[in-house]
Amino acid sequence: MLTLKNERKIGLCNFTSESVELGMLLAIVGGFLDAYTFVGRGGVFANAQTGNVVLMGIEAATGEWGQALLHAVPILAFMIGVVVAEMIKKPSMCLFMQDSERAVLILETVVLFIVGFIPYTSPSIIVTVAVSFVSSVQISSFRKLVGSTYSTTMVTGNLRSATQEAYIAFTKKDDESARRTIRYSTINLSFLAGAVLGGLLTSFIGVKAVWIPVVVLICSIILFNSERKDKNANIEI
Repeated sequence: MLTLKNERKIGLCNFTSESVELGMLLAIVGGFLDAYTFVGRGGVFANAQTGNVVLMGIEAATGEWGQALLHAVPILAFMIGVVVAEMIKKPSMCLFMQDSERAVLILETVVLFIVGFIPYTSPSIIVTVAVSFVSSVQISSFRKLVGSTYSTTMVTGNLRSATQEAYIAFTKKDDESARRTIRYSTINLSFLAGAVLGGLLTSFIGVKAVWIPVVVLICSIILFNSERKDKNANIEI
């Protein structure tokens, strides 16, 4: 009877690393941060590095090596974030933390909370580097959505996957593809919602608007922990 009760709790709080619920919250954070850096931190998109690579190439082609170097810094920060995420996953780190996903969420929360104290007068590159770092850690740590690959900080791949799955679902009457279409579309809409909130709140609140995704991440940590505790309780019984 106690086991059944715990199973029901797990069903009601399904915040695992691959769950749609967690993916929605992380996508909101991803969309918010892109809008935040674009509206309030120098007109750049710090989550995806494609723009930085293109701008670095353009600046290098025109001989603006100083500017090219500035665009290279966020790319380097992104790469460092990937390395950090891989280090957190190592078995040896289990001595210091219970699970890598929770550690990543806590790290991201701390970094973004500090970003909220950086004034407009500071060089935008500082914030861009910080956001690029947490973005890469998030991307590297949460790559599966119910078994399918996806991203929580950019929608290009998700949009392609949603369209592809929708085509398969329509032409082959495939129920699983239909479900995947809904999942990807939910993540894309969550990213859009985060971008809308990020644009509006950054315009009204300013630099401290970044604390809104901090609140979202804290909620993710709490719910994620609750799921872990329920799972452990179920195993013990």
